[in-house]
Parts: sequence; C-alpha cells; structure tokens
Amino acid sequence: MSLGLVLPVNLSVGTFDSYLNVVGQMPKLTPEQEYELAVRYRDDGDLDAARKLVMSNLRFVAHVARGYNGYGLPLPDIIQEGNIGLMKAVKRFDPEVGVRLVSFAVHWIRAEIHEYVIKNWRVVKIATTKAQRKLFFNLRKSKKGLGWLSKLDAEAIAENLNVDLKVVYEMEKRMDGRDMAFDLPVDAAGSEETYNAPASYLMEDSSDPALLVEQSDWKGYKEKLLSDALSKLDERSFDILSSRWLSDKKATLHELAARYNVSAERIRQLEKNAMKKIKASVVLEA
Repeated sequence: MSLGLVLPVNLSVGTFDSYLNVVGQMPKLTPEQEYELAVRYRDDGDLDAARKLVMSNLRFVAHVARGYNGYGLPLPDIIQEGNIGLMKAVKRFDPEVGVRLVSFAVHWIRAEIHEYVIKNWRVVKIATTKAQRKLFFNLRKSKKGLGWLSKLDAEAIAENLNVDLKVVYEMEKRMDGRDMAFDLPVDAAGSEETYNAPASYLMEDSSDPALLVEQSDWKGYKEKLLSDALSKLDERSFDILSSRWLSDKKATLHELAARYNVSAERIRQLEKNAMKKIKASVVLEA
C-alpha cells in the first residue's frame, strides 16, 4: 500500500542529511487535526488526508530507524522500510480508539524494520523460527553493553527463549564476526563500504533542536510507561524481575528459587508471567 506517497527528498545516501532536514521541518499535527484527517481517510478514502498523516510522522520513523544503526545495513534503506510500516499503520489506524497515530504506528514501523534486518543481515538467515528471531534481537541488545556473554547470561537467555545453549553461543560467535568497525580507514573513503560504516550516519551538531526535544520526550514517555507497569506488579514478581534484569549483579533462577523456597521452573514461570503483564500494560497505555 503506497497511498500515492511521494517523499519530499529522494532517500539516498547522497541526500540523507537533506531528507532529515526536510522531514524535520514538516508541521506537526495537533490531536484534533490528526483525528480529522484519520476520519476523512477512514470514511471517505481521502488519500490527501492519508498523505498528510504520513508526512507529519516521517521524522518519528527516522528516529526509530536510528536505533538499528549498528546492524551494518544502510540507514536510508532501514528508514524506507520504516516508512512502509508507517503507511500500513495509517491504513489500519482507528481514530476512535483514543490514541495518537505515533503510538499505534511504532509497532508497524518496528515490524517492517525487523523483517528487513532479518532478510538482509547475513547471520540471521539461520533465524527461521520465532524463538531464534527473538534470540537474535535479544543478543543484539545484550552485546551493546557486554563483551562475550558470561555462562550464566547465556544460560538465562537460552532458558528464557527456549533454545539450546549451543544456539546462543553460535549466534553470538557469528554476530561478532559480522560487526564492522565504527569508522573505516581513510583510504577506504569513497567506496560503497564507507556508506555502511556507522560513523557515516552520525548527526551533526547542527541537528534540529525541535527534533532532539521530540526524541527526548518520547524516550521519557517510554520510561514512564515501563515504570508504571512495574509498579502494578505484586511484590514477589517485582523482586524477581528486578533481581533478574535490573540489578548490576543479576540473580540466577536457582538463587531466586532458594530465596522463595520454590523450584527454578516456578521462578521462570513467575518471571514470564510478569513480563507478559508489563507488555500488556505498556501496550494498553501507549
């Protein structure tokens, strides 16, 4: 579904900064304006209304896409996939639900980007099952702050995602072999490989202040959703999640089992149920 959308600037490497500048200058919609446009598209099939909804949220797609900058894939391509997700979200958006389009669209944007990463990143061709895909993205998050996974961390990931420990280590080894240098040597300048280096996608200090404020507000909003969701858990569930994921020294399932005098499998079930409650609360409030 294209909605007849024509981007204001060709999304290519050579014009990427220009693209960011243009989408950053597009006027934001008030809740009332967004509602009116969404109703016009839903009830009358007004493509002009749909295009305005898409255009006003392109800056948000660019923000989400930058979170996938470390996969070694061209950022303009990732943004383009995110734009497709945004258009799909506009098509399915129901203005009567009472949430802003951006809160609804983020799930569609990430889904399209995930599909693109999985199809184009060499390593994840082995990630054919849902569990293996979860393993890939969980490991990417873990590796941002870790070197090699410790034995306890690897065992915890394997148990939580229900995959063999060997699969975790194999995925980690292949991922380390795929990562590229942050910046390429000077003699590589001008080559196609240069455009895939993460350093080539850094924002300049002259970034649009309004866009930076928007990104900061969105991060704070997500943190508030998570904090509210955690506060709704019972004391035991909150302690289990805190000990497993929020503490500097993460507790193992067996350590928590001893603390509460239950089996390790019961702790795993409680942890899984608590995660589901958090996810449901965040989706409901988003």
